[in-house]
Amino acid sequence: MSADAAAAPRDGFKPAFGDDKGARGRGPRRARGGRDRKDEWIPTTKLGRLVKDRKIKSLEDIFLFSLPIKEYQIVDFFLGDKLKDEMMHLTPVQRASSAGQQTRFKAWVLVGDSNGHLGLGVRCAKEAAGSIRGAIVDAKLNIIPVRRGFWGARGGAAHTVPFKVSGKCGSVMCRIIPAPRGTGLVAAEAIKKVLSMAGVSDAYTASAGKTRTMGNFIFAAFYALRKTYTFLAPEFWKSVELTPTPYQEFSEHLKATKAKKL
Repeated sequence: MSADAAAAPRDGFKPAFGDDKGARGRGPRRARGGRDRKDEWIPTTKLGRLVKDRKIKSLEDIFLFSLPIKEYQIVDFFLGDKLKDEMMHLTPVQRASSAGQQTRFKAWVLVGDSNGHLGLGVRCAKEAAGSIRGAIVDAKLNIIPVRRGFWGARGGAAHTVPFKVSGKCGSVMCRIIPAPRGTGLVAAEAIKKVLSMAGVSDAYTASAGKTRTMGNFIFAAFYALRKTYTFLAPEFWKSVELTPTPYQEFSEHLKATKAKKL
C-alpha cells in the first residue's frame, strides 16, 4: 500500500474544509462573527452606564429617585440568580388581515425574588417561545418595590402587607388585607403566586368582576401591591437630607465616559 493511500480517510469520506491544519494552510474552523465569546452588555443609557460602572449600589437607589429603567440588564445586574420567573398565562389571539385570520400567542409572565421586588410583563408574538421571552424582558422593565409590614406586634421579619390595598384592571378589582402571622395566603391560585413572588406570606384577599379574565386578574393584584409605597406612614415622617439625583452627582463621570466612547 502506498503512503498516499495510507493517509487517505477511510470509507471514502474527505475531511471537512478547515478541519485539518493542512487543508489550504488554515487552522480549525471558528464561529462566524466571533460568537464563540460570551455576549457582553454594552449599556446605551445613562442609568445603564452608571450601574455597570458601579456608581449606583442597589435598585432602591433607582426607585428612590423614580428613574425609568429602559434596559433589562440593569435588573439582572442587581438581582441576578435571585430573580425567578413564572409564566402565568398563555393564550392564542387572532386578528383579521387581508390574508385572513392571523394567529399569534400572548403571554403573561411574572418575575420576582420573593424579597420585595416584583415585575409583571405581557407580550404578543407569532410563536409562543418568542412571546414568553418578550414578556420576561417586559416584566423586568416593569419591576416595582413591594413594601411589607406586620399585623399586630412588630417582631421578626415583615410578613404581610402594611395596610389594606386594592387595585383595578378592567372589570376586575382585587383587594389585599393584612393577616396574622401563620395565616398563609387566603387567595386564588393566581394571586397566591403573585403574593409569594413579592415576598408576602400572610394575607387575606377579596376580588370582584370577571376574574376568569386572567390577564386583568393578575394585573389588578399587581396594581394593588404597587400602592404599598404610596402611603406615607409615621416611620417616614422624620426629615431626611435631600441628595442630588445620580445624574447630577455623577455628571462628570457621565461626561468622561461619553467622551471616551466618541
